Amino acid sequence: MIKRELYLDKIRPFINKPIIKVITGMRRTGKSAILQILKDEFIEAGIDQENIIFISFESMKYDYIENASILYKEISNLIKNDKKYYLFLDEIQEVKEWEKAINSFLVDYNIDIYITGSNSKLLSSELATYIAGRYIEIPIYPLSFKEHLQFKKELEDGEELSLEKELYHYIRLGGFPVVHTSKYSPEDAYKIIYDIYSSIVLRDIIQRNGIRNIELLDRIVKFVFDNIGNIFSAKKIADYFKSQQRKVDINTVYNYLAMLDAAFIIQKVPRYDVKGKEILQTNEKFFLGDPSLKYAVMGYKDRDIAGILENIVYLELKRRGYNVFIGKLDDKEIDFIGERRDEKIYIQVAYKLSSEETIEREFGSLLAVKDHYPKYVVTMDEFFQDNIEGIKHIKLLDFLMEE
Repeated sequence: MIKRELYLDKIRPFINKPIIKVITGMRRTGKSAILQILKDEFIEAGIDQENIIFISFESMKYDYIENASILYKEISNLIKNDKKYYLFLDEIQEVKEWEKAINSFLVDYNIDIYITGSNSKLLSSELATYIAGRYIEIPIYPLSFKEHLQFKKELEDGEELSLEKELYHYIRLGGFPVVHTSKYSPEDAYKIIYDIYSSIVLRDIIQRNGIRNIELLDRIVKFVFDNIGNIFSAKKIADYFKSQQRKVDINTVYNYLAMLDAAFIIQKVPRYDVKGKEILQTNEKFFLGDPSLKYAVMGYKDRDIAGILENIVYLELKRRGYNVFIGKLDDKEIDFIGERRDEKIYIQVAYKLSSEETIEREFGSLLAVKDHYPKYVVTMDEFFQDNIEGIKHIKLLDFLMEE
């Protein structure tokens, strides 16, 4: 099992601290593997296996644990001594009012708690007040490009890799760990990814929310997937359906988008007015939890490359801990504004700087921003090396390989 140090390093400072470690992210992005690695490390460090409790709610073995009361009783029955226990609960959202049990474990026992969940609203309910101030959330994303290289080196047994060739594979196959553990063709990989997508939609969206109009959900998904990198709103989706002689309530569109967001299928990126320094309430962008979802659902098309590259850069910024916005400055658009503590970064993303018009558009948006934070134009260009008035041009490969 390959260690993903990016996330383990975020968890380790909180080991043996009275803080609940909440690991969130889309299904099949490696949350369970991270729990298993932590468990193995504890055993290697001399922790008695009897003091480690690991329950995966993906398993039918535990489907009788339906609510907080049953969960509390089951765990209490497993605690036999006064030594510290280590509790791992995988996909905790399957247990109703789980927060009540978790809070009681902290109060009643000498216990270190690690939980995972595949719903972004896991900690936003009123129940979450039970553990408010007593948890740290660690979001898990699909593999970064550097993690892809780590997996590939393991698969190729240390064989020298071509970074340019591997970037092409990464763009085509995305970052779901499972497709990087064997040598899959794109077609076979997309079948695996489509099955992941179907499972998420069925379990985390349709069943959880009692959706009846599955065909409408499918149409909304395909509209969003087809507009990656474009600014739009729920109203625009409703208007699109109206143009197709199909009336759709705008609140239904909002609700379906929120459900897709909660399951990490899509992620909404708010729009920020650079001049007014405020978040705008309309015309966001939506990006995918992994770009390969689009290929698996709608097929691969080379002409989608611009939006896919934006999606890759967006996810990389999130992995690096940035809060991400899209920017508006008068009539200009900025692809990404990333904020992290006292840092800020501005990024434009393009496939190629193939004309003077493209160069003017991509650099011009950043030249209009009159502050001293770093600004970059990220492209696939091999030969265009110019920096313009302090704005750096950087190849996507170099951006993804940065520390």
